Amino acid sequence: MTAKATARTADAGPVAARLSFLDRFLAVWILLAMAIGLGLGRAVPGLGDALAKVTVTGVSLPIALGLLVMMYPVLAKVRYDRLESVTRDRRLLIPSLVTNWILGPAVMFALAWIFLPDLPEYRTGLIIVGLARCIAMVIIWNDLACGDREAAAVLVALNSVFQVLAFSLLGWFYLSVLPGWLGLQQTGLNVSVWEIARSVLIFLGIPLAAGFLTRRLGEKAKGRTWYETKLIPRIGPFALYGLLFTIVVLFALQGEAITSRPLDVARIALPLLVYFALMWAGSMALGKAVGLDYPRTTTLAFTAAGNNFELAIAVAIATFGATSGQALAGVVGPLIEVPVLIGLVYVALAARRLFPTTAATPAAEPTGLKEPARD
Repeated sequence: MTAKATARTADAGPVAARLSFLDRFLAVWILLAMAIGLGLGRAVPGLGDALAKVTVTGVSLPIALGLLVMMYPVLAKVRYDRLESVTRDRRLLIPSLVTNWILGPAVMFALAWIFLPDLPEYRTGLIIVGLARCIAMVIIWNDLACGDREAAAVLVALNSVFQVLAFSLLGWFYLSVLPGWLGLQQTGLNVSVWEIARSVLIFLGIPLAAGFLTRRLGEKAKGRTWYETKLIPRIGPFALYGLLFTIVVLFALQGEAITSRPLDVARIALPLLVYFALMWAGSMALGKAVGLDYPRTTTLAFTAAGNNFELAIAVAIATFGATSGQALAGVVGPLIEVPVLIGLVYVALAARRLFPTTAATPAAEPTGLKEPARD
């Protein structure tokens, strides 16, 4: 039995004991990064303006660099020779498309109107968040929860394509058409397809190409055993370093807005909490119901629950302004998503015992663990 299979089936000892030091206390590091970012944003006058001066597709350059560093190691771990088996799995692809592009936006639209009927700016910001399906941090959560790494790469790619094709159309429908049909207040959204495509190409395309080339050239030069046992353990932790750096910068940018309006933040946070819980738990149940194994069910759940806050923030700033309520709603998103989804990582790991073990679809190890290579 491989180390991966042993990790999936072992019942002895708590899940946390099988994680690396970095992974075991990840929730602590993330909360610390959030606190540091908020503290910097409040303590250093003009820091947010300085960080926001240089942008990439509407996103602060430091955040953009953090995202690229965060995503590259995980995409370098992907076994690209296994992607075909994922694309043939209709039990995974169809539920993913339904949860991401039909249920996700609809659920966020409903929650925004239920919880924020009197706050149109925040409500619009949340609806925009619901339209921006995750293409970045979900890869980290999936990897930590021992989800199917190759499946995550495929689903993220699908989300990226659909994001380019459908974001503007869905924004028009949920912010202009559907409220009119229901007799609700209407809000317009003017975002070009090129703006979305450019964001996807930068934040997904660059690390994806780098990860693919790293594996291709590394295995060709020194073989898969060296690649899996020597190179991957060295570059793997940089995914979490990039994540923590991104969180610090993100919260430094909006530290004053978040800390000066705690009641508004709380009102925005409530529907987000409900959204993450509904999407994640519902997708886990759906995956198990259609017969998916643990790794692919976990991937389905995290790709459905996560959102592309970087795109949502960029769209809100470009459309409504950097100091708008819509932009604040986007910034509050990761404030809630990060601790909630890292908590769900541990819930998912504990739920592995509810799924049958199959040698054909081994789960990925958490980011910090080393594993023997398979030739």
